[in-house]
Amino acid sequence: MAQKGFDRRAFLAGSAALIGTPALAQNVNGSDTVEIERDISPATRRNISSFRSLDWHPHFNSLNNGAILVDISSRALHFWEASGAYHLYPCSVPLTEDLTRRGRTQVVLKDPSPDWRPTPSMKERNPEWPDYVGPGPDNPLGTRAMHLSWTYYRIHGTHDTRKIGRRSSNGCIGLYNEHIEQLYNMSVVGTQVLLI
Repeated sequence: MAQKGFDRRAFLAGSAALIGTPALAQNVNGSDTVEIERDISPATRRNISSFRSLDWHPHFNSLNNGAILVDISSRALHFWEASGAYHLYPCSVPLTEDLTRRGRTQVVLKDPSPDWRPTPSMKERNPEWPDYVGPGPDNPLGTRAMHLSWTYYRIHGTHDTRKIGRRSSNGCIGLYNEHIEQLYNMSVVGTQVLLI
């Protein structure tokens, strides 16, 4: 009997086999030989994001000030510059649905050197956490942060790269530090944001 619908286990098994297969790359010096490259760390294999490009039209009326779309289920952040240039980044998303906020917001503050204080609910869940962490390598917000109009919600970097591609945050959207620095430089206060 033919199976109907999507088989998640078969997809994940096939994806794991594909990830474990070495990447192929054409030799850049013009010969027809193919070089094999293998550089996938075990931590990278466990981080799963779904990368598919999207069109901005179904989600935004215009690209005034640029537009950020965060797809929670695929753990991907899409950014369109006002010019229409498109960028796609893997991201971390909230651990659970009750920590996840969806809807429309915007960037209200760009912080080039973020410091961090746990929210009251984070402190309640984790009383051992410090009350304050200044900028630097121990800061959970990484090298840049963009505050959203929702209290306590940010798009920010992280020094803990294991979190990217996972459900690992307390509500914020996390990016690799090099990606948040790119996004930070391209976005403006007023950039529209949609979390779906």
